[in-house]
Amino acid sequence: MTMTAPQDASVAVLVDCDNVPPDIVDHALLMGAQFGRVVLRRGYGNSGTLAHRWQDVLVRQAFTPCLQYQYASGKNTADIALALDALEALFDERVEVFCLVTSDSDFAYLCRKLRERGATVCIIGEPKTPDALRNACDQFFEWMPQVRAEEALYTAADAANTNASQPTPSLPLPKRRPRFVIEAVSLLADDASSGAVSLSALGTYLRRADPAFSPNAYGHSGLLNMIKTYDLLELRQEGQHWFVSPAAAQD
Repeated sequence: MTMTAPQDASVAVLVDCDNVPPDIVDHALLMGAQFGRVVLRRGYGNSGTLAHRWQDVLVRQAFTPCLQYQYASGKNTADIALALDALEALFDERVEVFCLVTSDSDFAYLCRKLRERGATVCIIGEPKTPDALRNACDQFFEWMPQVRAEEALYTAADAANTNASQPTPSLPLPKRRPRFVIEAVSLLADDASSGAVSLSALGTYLRRADPAFSPNAYGHSGLLNMIKTYDLLELRQEGQHWFVSPAAAQD
């Protein structure tokens, strides 16, 4: 974990049920639990949403359903209720970390206000989540819906040699080395007396710069393995800690 949330913090998981599918809840709880104890579980939506596809999930995961009627067509009162409850929990000092489960960029301003007051905010959203919301939080967790077996795509050869009920195995992502990692190391190492930056500090910086940053997205199992692929960076280990610096220029 790279965020600066207090250890064993009080966590709120607030779900915009009108905006995301019920399958996201289990993932959201896993993400929230890494920061501490989830003390507030609420799902917000209109009568059509909460009375049908969301009911079983909210009951199973012990969420409090927050039903908001639409007083006028096209007006989403659930968003306002979620924002007000989040601010109330902040001012009552009941919650230190807010996990907002939504892909709606309307919540970007709420993220900024919560962070201005000292709270840690993460977003759990779908790949469609706009940059405006991703960059407004401390950390963004992208949730990918599971592809059902019957929806998996097959080639003609696969169909002839594979059971049609099984999806084709996914290919590993190609390993990539984005330039911004080198720039980040150069920037941080330049301010350090040793000329190197710890791997944990580098990870924290990269997350702050881009809440959605993950070595997995570039085909690497972790930041250490990712750094090892760079010719322009050098790694050294001191005890249990790793440090990285720009590679010395070759004569």
